[in-house]
Amino acid sequence: MAFTTGGGSGPMADINVTPLVDVMLVLLIIFMITVPMLSHKIPIDLPQPTLSPPPENPPEPITLGVRMNGQLYWNDEPITEAALQAQMRVTAQKNPQPELQIQADRSAKYQQVATVMADAKNAGMTKIGFLPARGVQ
Repeated sequence: MAFTTGGGSGPMADINVTPLVDVMLVLLIIFMITVPMLSHKIPIDLPQPTLSPPPENPPEPITLGVRMNGQLYWNDEPITEAALQAQMRVTAQKNPQPELQIQADRSAKYQQVATVMADAKNAGMTKIGFLPARGVQ
């Protein structure tokens, strides 16, 4: 802001636009130089995906139910936790491995579901999914 002593009693209220114009001209020159460089195409040799056919007969997914009382169901059949771990180890060895779909009641304990997921990971199961929760909303 510029100040004046002649003619007026207060400071001059005009804005000095010279620095603003200087900065704008410098930015204009910078953009004029850099824009042609940005439009230059660089050839990149990207890897191409290998198209392998999907498995002809994918295995049926396994539904593991976790009820609110802690009871476990392997494809709608009751199973104990020790038998579940053994069954998971056997299933993990299959090729291709079926997906384990966990379906828990809405009021099932989180600890029980976390234990089932940890058992599945420890058994070597890699395809684990979740089905919508059972029970009243």
